[in-house]
Amino acid sequence: MKTYFTAVILLLTTYIQAQTFTISGKVTTDSEPLAFANVSIKKSSKGAISQNNGDYKITSLKPGNYIIEASFTGYITLKKSVTISDQNIVLNFDLKEDQLLDEVVVTGTRTFKRKTNSPVIVSILNSEALNNVQACNLSEGLRFQPGLRVETDCQTCNYTQLRMNGLAGGYSQILINGRSIFSPLTGLYGLEQIPVNMIDRIETIRGGGSTLYGSSAIGGVVNIITKIPKENSYDVNYTYQSIKGKAFDHVINGNATVVSKNETGGVSLFVNKRHRDTYDANGDNFSELPELKNTSFGTNFFYLPAENQKLEASFSSMHEYRYGGEVVDKAPHLALQSEERTHDVLMGSLDYQVNFNNDNSSLIAYAAGQRTDRDHYTGIFPDDPADIQTHLENPPYGTSETKTLQGGAQFNHRFKDFIKGDNVFTLGSEYVVDDVLDVIDAYNYKIDQTTKTFAMFLQSDWEMSPKFTLLSGVRFDKHNLVNKVILSPRVSALYKPHNNLQFRTTWSTGFRAPQAFDTDLHIAFAGGGISRISLSDDLKEERSNSFSASINYDKPTEHYIFGFTLEGFYTHLNDAFFLAPLGEDTFGERFEKQNGDGATVKGITFEVRANYDKKVQLEAGFNIQSSKFDTAVENIEGLPALRKFLRTPNEYGFATLSFMPNSRFNTTINYVYTGSMTIAHFAGAPEQTIDAYVESKAFSELGFKSSYSFSLDKIDTSLELFGGVKNIFDAYQDDFDSGKNRDSNYVYGPGAPRTVFLGLRLKSL
Repeated sequence: MKTYFTAVILLLTTYIQAQTFTISGKVTTDSEPLAFANVSIKKSSKGAISQNNGDYKITSLKPGNYIIEASFTGYITLKKSVTISDQNIVLNFDLKEDQLLDEVVVTGTRTFKRKTNSPVIVSILNSEALNNVQACNLSEGLRFQPGLRVETDCQTCNYTQLRMNGLAGGYSQILINGRSIFSPLTGLYGLEQIPVNMIDRIETIRGGGSTLYGSSAIGGVVNIITKIPKENSYDVNYTYQSIKGKAFDHVINGNATVVSKNETGGVSLFVNKRHRDTYDANGDNFSELPELKNTSFGTNFFYLPAENQKLEASFSSMHEYRYGGEVVDKAPHLALQSEERTHDVLMGSLDYQVNFNNDNSSLIAYAAGQRTDRDHYTGIFPDDPADIQTHLENPPYGTSETKTLQGGAQFNHRFKDFIKGDNVFTLGSEYVVDDVLDVIDAYNYKIDQTTKTFAMFLQSDWEMSPKFTLLSGVRFDKHNLVNKVILSPRVSALYKPHNNLQFRTTWSTGFRAPQAFDTDLHIAFAGGGISRISLSDDLKEERSNSFSASINYDKPTEHYIFGFTLEGFYTHLNDAFFLAPLGEDTFGERFEKQNGDGATVKGITFEVRANYDKKVQLEAGFNIQSSKFDTAVENIEGLPALRKFLRTPNEYGFATLSFMPNSRFNTTINYVYTGSMTIAHFAGAPEQTIDAYVESKAFSELGFKSSYSFSLDKIDTSLELFGGVKNIFDAYQDDFDSGKNRDSNYVYGPGAPRTVFLGLRLKSL
């Protein structure tokens, strides 16, 4: 009898152990279904993605104890423990929005990683934040990121450049979906050509990034991630802007997304149309803001050919016309002074990823490209009759062509229990070609240059324990304008005493190749002529050593989240580039890009953020810094040499404060501060008879936007009405040069005067 019962128990035990069970449930947010959330089992490769109705199911689970984790970008991750004994489990998750703490980022390590687990600080600016500050393009949005400053550098054409941690635009690497196809020529006007409705989010890392991204990533990296298909939706809006009642700006944006029923494919579309009038600030009939006509459209596409494979593609087209100078209705070369630009920009990328080895390994192959065709005019109508005839016979019209191509592959592998902890190794290789042709026959001006870079990079992301991560890597670059292979190592460490507190430190090196076309090669007007820049025959690459250390703290509770980041940075440049004056020729001022002894940029960045019950949200950042050459350099012939960088304030920052008492109403107040800086001012205009250095005043810009939404339930649509004011107190430069002989580079401070805007928006519920 005893033997009989023993046999029965053994049979039942074997039967139960052979059975498998299911964990299923629903993922929601505020009781609404949340699609595409990731539900996974810790220390296992098993998991599921929630469907459109929020449902998920994980099958084939044996009896035992499990930790189930639900996560989604922009939401606080939830973990629950369950025990499976002899039946299926129903487990629901309700995720709370978290725009401050635990977002997934990719730019810091080139792999998807939780923001709080990244050894490199990654700042995020999402599309909602861009909408709250009423940014029309990338240039207006980047001002609201810590350590970043966007400046306007030409009174006539208004080209802009991005400065990071005290370094000029040529030291910042701008990526489109992780690819370096934002060419130097595109960088002159591209910040204003990319509309915000093309952008899903912007990820920024400050400090040397050459280990991963190559030349010119010394100041940092900005990764523009375009909108990807997530769910069926549409969004159309129109904005009317009035610039002090003198110039008008009309902006139309449209977005649409379609995802297949089985969620194996999707496509998103965007379109943008803008027309802004010229604006004359000082009444001399010469513009301070040029006329803009922009038309952009594009698409993102994804397809999942198998459960472990993903194909992504993107394409965009941008057409821009801009005209600045004398406000007249005639051909540019008949105006007393003018710049005309017509850009046609095409960009695209293709990525293929396959995961294998129980998702511990992945292989990514990618290709990307950009082409820009530009027709342009830059000229001053002469006074001498003989010169007038020559000008009319051969006006200084020019053409530009640039092509940037990038191809590469990246392999990632996770070693579990690597000595101690997990280690993700990344090995990659890429090839980048940038070809620039810029010609103005009338000025005997020609840049014809092709740069080619072959690179390999290796990275170790070692989570030695839940509290300590060591990130190390090196990149090898062979640039055709540099005789030797350049090694760029990086080491970062992350220490987390507990989940709310992180200490980080980074050492990195970088380089900047001596390529010809850069933001400092913009042709400017000064004293009745034009300035041009050439390269020194013995110009060599610039090298950098960068150090940073930071403390990051975030305290979440039931009702509020509060956090701050304090970071110190130090970068030393060897053989730093500077522009040496060579005097004048027939056409105007000439400068040469040369190597100096070196330069040091150092400072601190402070960030603060807070959110109370998703009804009040604050984000702010402030920089205090110093940027100096080791040895004083000559900027204007005949004036004293200076150590400090021109056009570089020692203090700048931003703040945004949003009020959201309910789901219908939203008001955001924004603030941008720019400290005093030293600027070169060339003689020629009636207001300026001698060359001089000028110390600008500090500027404070204050703006606000309010919106209210109505639900049109019968058509599943929301109607939003919005309005506000940018630069409420009209903090704008008040000493512009006037007339055709003005120094067009003598421009500083806010990019536009007081601007009132109104608009409406229709979007799917």
